[in-house]
Amino acid sequence: MRRRTRFALRACGTCLGGFALALAGAAFAAVADGGSAAAPVNASMPGGTAPASGPGIRPPGYLAPDAIDILAILPPPPEKGDARYAAEREIFRETRKLQGTARWAMAVQDAAGSPSDLLRDFSCAVGVELTPDNAPKLLHVAQKATRDTGRAAGVAKEHFGKKRPFQIDAGVTCVPPESVGRSSDYPSGHSVLGWTWALVLAEADPDRASAILARGRAFGDSRVVCGMHHPSAVDAGRLTASAVMARVAASAEYRADIEAARAELAELRRKGPPPDAQRCAQEAALVPMHVP
Repeated sequence: MRRRTRFALRACGTCLGGFALALAGAAFAAVADGGSAAAPVNASMPGGTAPASGPGIRPPGYLAPDAIDILAILPPPPEKGDARYAAEREIFRETRKLQGTARWAMAVQDAAGSPSDLLRDFSCAVGVELTPDNAPKLLHVAQKATRDTGRAAGVAKEHFGKKRPFQIDAGVTCVPPESVGRSSDYPSGHSVLGWTWALVLAEADPDRASAILARGRAFGDSRVVCGMHHPSAVDAGRLTASAVMARVAASAEYRADIEAARAELAELRRKGPPPDAQRCAQEAALVPMHVP
């Protein structure tokens, strides 16, 4: 296990080196992921706090708070004595070697979870440069769905209370550890966020679903690269988002909002603008990278 992990990291480090300077030096804002069962969605949940239609206005979710029992769906995280617990500690130590690479820089970028950042992160996969101004209907449905998936993540975080990797082993992280406050590891809020947005975008733009879902998967992987989450927490984030979105998909309001977002994207594709070609080429080289 350790030998395979080290070999994979050495190999990917070689292939990534050419992109490091291109992505380094950009300014990124770090937004902590987190959760609390007491609020509909935790205030620190990335991407869930920005206005949808005016300053300070957030759309409510599509579901009632008790619409899904996430604790009946998620398995417990690995505990001391489990084989995966030991493997995840080794993965944290090995992935610290990615500091200074292009994949590390991408993880820093993905840590910034504002709506503007998320729209930019998915622009290459969609094939259109997305902004809050030119895609308000898409932004609305993604934020509204994130209220539901973020609420579930908060319940699970509070229940499991799993320590983050840097709280178990010493190691550099791509954002300051204090940025997450008391938020726990399992499930990853950023993974919930990225997978929620990927599912929404894939439904709004089904012809590009593969590229969109691959970018959403990489968004969660960035949390392992960053040292902020264990792989099990990232997996649990995707499961949380998928479970809640399966229930959201039955909402008539969601169906109507997706249709509006699909029409908005079709119009954007006709009149552009396309995303930056160099940025998209760099991203395309990084997204397939395997992160344990």
